[in-house]
Order: sequence, then structure tokens, then C-alpha cells
Amino acid sequence: MRVHQKSACIKIISLKFLPGFSLISGIHSPEVVDQIQNFEIQDSDVFVITYPKSGTIWLQQILSLIEVKGDVTATINQLNSERVPWIELLDSRKQFVSAPSPRICVSHLPYKFMPVGLKQKKGKVIYVARNPKDVLVSYYHFHKYANINCLTSNSQHISCVSVFGNCWFEHVKSWFSHKDEMNFLYITYEDMIKDLRSVVERITSFLARNLTSQQLNDVIEHSTFKNMKNNPQANYQQIPVILLNHQLGSFLRKGTVGDWKNYFTVAQNERFDRVYQQKMKDVPLSFIWDMNDLITP
Repeated sequence: MRVHQKSACIKIISLKFLPGFSLISGIHSPEVVDQIQNFEIQDSDVFVITYPKSGTIWLQQILSLIEVKGDVTATINQLNSERVPWIELLDSRKQFVSAPSPRICVSHLPYKFMPVGLKQKKGKVIYVARNPKDVLVSYYHFHKYANINCLTSNSQHISCVSVFGNCWFEHVKSWFSHKDEMNFLYITYEDMIKDLRSVVERITSFLARNLTSQQLNDVIEHSTFKNMKNNPQANYQQIPVILLNHQLGSFLRKGTVGDWKNYFTVAQNERFDRVYQQKMKDVPLSFIWDMNDLITP
């Protein structure tokens, strides 16, 4: 990125390393992650999996609204992370186990750390992917105001192991390569930008949820980026300042496609493309890289 000489965040909470994955000290626990593989899975469980900065909050909002049939007043007193919790957080085992059915959770963990039951087609997995150039830019801006771990803004971090989430390529490929072992729905951030209604309909069908036309409309209306950005519960505005400095930014920033063009130099983009082609050459996935590509002729 053009601002690559400056550090993108303040090192207040450091990374903690689990074999094959980096966790955030004070927020995550290697012991909790180790226990996740032994979680007893119910057929009604739903796991939303994303690499960081790929639409996690968006899915938390959509799924929680689907469960209350679009009634936003039923979610007004809870953060998205409370309605649809993270299973890798401290004390997540108790929260997950005690939740009423259907239990819905989100995670940034790679495939190898997830419950064994998923590989036996128990529960359901919704995987959300986003083009990695926009992920990198979003991650950079996140670390400008997040007091979590030190990340210098360079065009390589998406494929290194010194950030929470580790390697984007490994994350996407590990989940996608095992998709046939699970009840698995793959969607992209760009699909949601292009046609949110279609994606919400796919999710409700995948989860076998019956919503009326009006209920579906309500889910979509309260899940638009504009409405979520103005919703303190969805935009994480109540997260303590020790974690997020709200004066320096917001969790939901632009919600667009192709913002990477405002930050990548020509040389960085060419370098990234070479890495991408090498890493993804055997993976049958494609991404939308520019907002103009979302427009149907």
C-alpha cells in the first residue's frame, strides 16, 4: 500500500500462537480452541465461517434477523456478537452449549480446528469469502483503530502468519476443499453487494426457514450496509475502547467492492496477482474485483 512505511496499529494486546494459527491474547484461548473439535454438534447447529474482514457482521445480522422473522425490535438490545457468538472466544464453550436450538455461531478458525461432527454432515456451514485485495485493505483500516495487535501495512500480510486469521489462501482453500464432507453453503461478499435479496433467499432455503414476503423484506431492509452502519448494535459501537478506538474509525467502513484500487500501487498489484495466481491455480473459485463488474449489461 502507498502508506506502507507506517505502522497500522498500536500493540496493546499481542498475538498468542496455537500450532498453525495466531490468536489474540486476552480475547482468545488456545485451550478453548482445542476443545472446539470435541463439541457435540446438533443437526440444527449453524456455523458461519469467514476470514477476517469478509462480511462476518453482515451474516450475524442476517441470520439473527432470519431467526426472528425480520423483527428488528427483537434484536435491538443485543450486539450482533451476542446474538450470534464467536466460538473461539473465551468462555465460548459454555455460551455455545447452553444456547437454545438452533444454535448459531461464527468463527474465523480454519477447517482443522472445527468440530468433528461437521465432517459427519451434522449441522450446517455457511462460508463467506471476499476478494483478498479488498480484505487486505479492510484489514489495514481495521488495524488503524483497533488496539489489538501490531500489523504493519504491507501487501504481503494476507499470506503471512503474523496476523489473526493467518493465511487467506490457506483458509479459503482448506474449507472449500472439504465442502463435500459437510452441509455446506458457499457465498461471497460480492454476491451480497450485487444482490442481497438473492443471497438471503439462498440462506433461508439452505436453513429451511419459512419467511413470508414481508418478513423477507424486513430481513433485507435491516441488513443493508447503510442501515447496519447506523445501528450501534451491528456496528460494534459499544465495544470497549481498550479494543476499538471509535474516534479513529468504525467497524463497518465502506461496504464496497474494488476499494483496493485506491491503495495498491501498480507494482504491489502486479506482485499480488502473481502470488494469487500461484496460490489459487488449482482452486475453481473466482472473485469480483471491481464495482463495475457487478453491473449486469
